[in-house]
Amino acid sequence: MSLHWFTGAISTSFRPYCEYAHQLTRRVRRVEVPTALALFPADLARPPRSWAERIYRLTRCTQMPRGGHFAAHEEPALLADDITAFFRGLRPRPRVSAPGV
Repeated sequence: MSLHWFTGAISTSFRPYCEYAHQLTRRVRRVEVPTALALFPADLARPPRSWAERIYRLTRCTQMPRGGHFAAHEEPALLADDITAFFRGLRPRPRVSAPGV
C-alpha cells in the first residue's frame, strides 16, 4: 500500500474501476483458466463463492481464519501456503509404470 501511495502510483490501483464505470472496457463473460479464491474475514468485501463461480472456473476456494484486504502484508504465510497449494494441485501427476515395462 505504501509503495502505491508514496510513489504517487495509487491511481493505477483504481484504473480498472474507472475504466469499467466509463464503459472503456467490456465485462468479462467467463474465465476458463483454473482460478483460486481466498476469502479473508476482515476484507472490505466478502462476495459469496457463487458470484466468483459465475465468471471464473473456480478450482479452489479457501476461507481464511484471519486477515483482511492487505492479506499479503497481514498474513503472508497463510496466503503463500494457499497459493502454493493451488499451483501444486495444477501439476500433472507423474505416470507410474509397471516394473520391467
